[in-house]
Amino acid sequence: MNYSSQFRLLKKRSFLPMFITQFLAAFNDNLFKNALVILITYRLADEYGVNGQVLITAVAGMFVLPMIIFSAFAGQLADKYDKTILIKIIKIAEIVIMIFASIAFSYNKMWWLIILLFCMGTHSAFFGPIKYSILPQHLNENELVAGNGLVSAGTFISILLGTIAGGLLVLRESGHVFISAAILSTALLGWIACLFIPPAPSSQPELKLDWNIFSATWQIVKNTKKNKAVFRSILGISWFWFVGAVFLAQCPNFAKNIVGANEQVSTLFIVIFSVGVGLGSMLCNRFLKGEVSTRFVPLACLGMSLSIFALAFVCRFVPHYPVLVGVVDFVKAPAACAVMGMLLLMTLCGGLYNVPMYALMQDKTPKAEMARAVACLNVTDSFGMVLSAAFSMILLACSATVVHIYICLGIANLGVALFVRKIEKAEK
Repeated sequence: MNYSSQFRLLKKRSFLPMFITQFLAAFNDNLFKNALVILITYRLADEYGVNGQVLITAVAGMFVLPMIIFSAFAGQLADKYDKTILIKIIKIAEIVIMIFASIAFSYNKMWWLIILLFCMGTHSAFFGPIKYSILPQHLNENELVAGNGLVSAGTFISILLGTIAGGLLVLRESGHVFISAAILSTALLGWIACLFIPPAPSSQPELKLDWNIFSATWQIVKNTKKNKAVFRSILGISWFWFVGAVFLAQCPNFAKNIVGANEQVSTLFIVIFSVGVGLGSMLCNRFLKGEVSTRFVPLACLGMSLSIFALAFVCRFVPHYPVLVGVVDFVKAPAACAVMGMLLLMTLCGGLYNVPMYALMQDKTPKAEMARAVACLNVTDSFGMVLSAAFSMILLACSATVVHIYICLGIANLGVALFVRKIEKAEK
């Protein structure tokens, strides 16, 4: 499959309904989550007399926690039962959650919304092992890189759109009406899309479910470690999410304190991040020509580090303004183009780095264990995002600036470049 034919997957029933379903799921997650974060920041924290910053950190944890708790059991279910049937059940659950969320938004019930966000995190934990493990059942081997590239690009674009929409809608007059309509209609559209997904029969119907979520999680990680190529790919993917979580979390701080810009420029950086990863993901198929291979991954990893170092360097030439500037004034500065260019290059390399490892994981995992391998990935991704917050907090506590954090990240990434070279050896 060549690059131009990559988009032909969007015409196939074996791919398009699943692509739309996962796109809408990621959009709804971030629409709901960011609407809640904005609502807490600007209204509910004062109304309820709580520390908004602390609560927002807890909210982020409430969404990630179910990934750690339920991913292993979700992976077992996805290997034991028909994945398409499970998706339909999960999408119905999403509609129910969104109905209650609409009521909670209407009455500004903050604690209800936080509990429902945990429920949405649980929904995502059960959907996660399916969306990647179903691809090898519906796609040929030479379509895996193309399919993963489209899914990765679609995921980041949907995250971006959901995040922006949540922030724009919730604080408008009658914002609760707009948000309620948006989350409910998105959930309904996701359920309609999933009805067209072809059957994905059980890969291991005789599998005995382990209802102890702690032992099940440990067993899945332990079993996945036996396959070196797969487990190293999983660790490599989780590192990407670690890097991404650090960059996205620090975007407002970077915009305000390093380049002297307001929240508009922070949003611009998030847009560049998402577009860059999407472009890199799409380019994978052109470079690899449909082959499942990680030969470009170390080079992409090195490109990420060099881009990070260059970004830190060009920040020295951004003029210091007496007040925070918006997008129009920021982009007029010559150094601004360099800042945006290095961020785009870094994220483009991130897309080239990430997609081949998803494809390798799917190609090298036995079909009967596919969903559990993806569940292992969800667990390590979640830990990676938690560790990314700790990484930033420790450096900030040591009086480091955002640029220092990025430089430390770039140095650590050089070590990862050496590690990912072992993936190519393990896949042979």
